[in-house]
Amino acid sequence: MTDEEELLDGELLDDLLDDELLPEETLAPTGETEGGLYEHRRVVADKGQSPMRVDKFLMDHLGDTSRNRIQKAAEAGFIQANGHPVKSNYKVKAGDVVTLMLDRPKRDWEIIPEDIPLNVVYEDDDLLVVNKPAGLVVHPGCGNFSGTLVNALAWHLRDDKRFDPNDPTVGLVHRIDKDTSGLLVIAKTPEAKTSLCQQFFVHSTRRLYNALVWGPFTEDEGTIRGNIGRNPKDRLQMAILPDDNPTGKPAVTHYRVLERLGYVTLVECRLETGRTHQIRVHMKSIGHTLFNDERYGGQEILRGDRTSSYKAFIHNCFALCPRQALHARTLGFRHPRTGQEMDFTSELPQDITQLLEKWRKRQ
Repeated sequence: MTDEEELLDGELLDDLLDDELLPEETLAPTGETEGGLYEHRRVVADKGQSPMRVDKFLMDHLGDTSRNRIQKAAEAGFIQANGHPVKSNYKVKAGDVVTLMLDRPKRDWEIIPEDIPLNVVYEDDDLLVVNKPAGLVVHPGCGNFSGTLVNALAWHLRDDKRFDPNDPTVGLVHRIDKDTSGLLVIAKTPEAKTSLCQQFFVHSTRRLYNALVWGPFTEDEGTIRGNIGRNPKDRLQMAILPDDNPTGKPAVTHYRVLERLGYVTLVECRLETGRTHQIRVHMKSIGHTLFNDERYGGQEILRGDRTSSYKAFIHNCFALCPRQALHARTLGFRHPRTGQEMDFTSELPQDITQLLEKWRKRQ
């Protein structure tokens, strides 16, 4: 994240959003030229957004940039709401489209097609659904400028004249973490992307995740509610914030127990919203941190005894699945052209299945 760059006099604030930090954010088209300015970032205010000053709103969404820089950008006419320049005290409301407009094109790297294997679950003229393996970064960003899913898509669609991997009006609709495996939908046309983005925005998509978490459950199912925002003590983490904190966004996760395995539990999580790190943060908040989730402390032995044999067992488990045990297993949406309801399911990857088998044998 390049927070040393000034957001004034045409200086560009690159990599404001770290892809790994924003896995579930719906991607709105960017880069359109208007009135001699170029769009660099676009944020659509959530339907539950309460009135908030635009400088505070952008501080929340743009990460480590300062409020002073955002205010200077507004003074220079670089901040717009719904296509019109606004001052720092403008109150963002639900549905507002807030954009950062600068006077020169974004200093983007060109996305180069790379022959990276893709597991394509479904494909037609409008879209494709892929099953992303753990360890694959979704989009080029800070520290990851090649070897990403987007580079792989550019290669896969290299003969499709309609698809330009450098055109933000096509391509990724949503993201998942680098170390989360599972299903993603990609739009081949602007019309498909607009429709799919809208479905994610109004939360009409259907998404189920499987997660192995620390600790036993007494209940069979439940719902976690808690506003999620960037952790003020650690910008690499998200956290549940107080209800009166304006930077928190409402988040709802429904879960049910699939299998009890002693000190760990396999759960299914259904997302009602799609916030950054939502499952990881919500499950930790109720005392069930994801197994081997290093960012949130799941790589420690959080349940069980402290015998040498048990410690060896856990470390062998970590070696089998060297990432958070989280898989985006099902994805459902309405086809953007036909209107048909479509649902896809992917099997658990080998590292998670081996991890589960190891715990089952220990019972």
